[in-house]
Amino acid sequence: MRILAFFLITFLVLACQNSIEEVDKLLDKEVIQDEKGENVMIIYSDSAELKVKAWAPTMLIDRFGKETVEEFPDGIKVEFYNQEESPESWLEAKYGRREYHNNIVIVRDSVNLYNELNDKLETSELIWDEKAKRIYTEKFVRITQPIKGDTTYGYGFEANQEFTDFKIRNFSGKMTVDEINQALDGEQSNSSPSSTRQSDLNKRLR
Repeated sequence: MRILAFFLITFLVLACQNSIEEVDKLLDKEVIQDEKGENVMIIYSDSAELKVKAWAPTMLIDRFGKETVEEFPDGIKVEFYNQEESPESWLEAKYGRREYHNNIVIVRDSVNLYNELNDKLETSELIWDEKAKRIYTEKFVRITQPIKGDTTYGYGFEANQEFTDFKIRNFSGKMTVDEINQALDGEQSNSSPSSTRQSDLNKRLR
């Protein structure tokens, strides 16, 4: 509290002695971690309609000048809801980060995305664009569709947040189990995009 009070007093003094532009430059360099939450639940709504729920054991809020970042160092779980406010897809990862100024959420480490058909996406990193309601990555992905009895591998992925329609940019050829596991951990394998079919094909779930 004393540190925060000192910072506020310093800001007021500077505001009187310097131009607004100079004060803004100073604030942009300041990093303040002033909030921490445990066992948190976050609700996103649009026009009073439930869109997303998120849970995390730990949430840290950092302010970088005018920018705010939420971090979830101990993992995060997310539910995406349809127009009837029923859960339609689920996302989980061991790490998450929400950047307010970019309207994105970045999740990393053992990332899994599911839908109502029990289709499953696995990757090392995934980005959720809140405004566009899209999910994408440039990393290696594995998509398992048990109803179709199909498993697909590739680099580069994009989908709607409901995970009912998706696109893999570069499909991978044959890979060993070790190569797949390394790629899912974020390590480059021998089956890189340069050795894949360079077609931008759409693969629809429905």
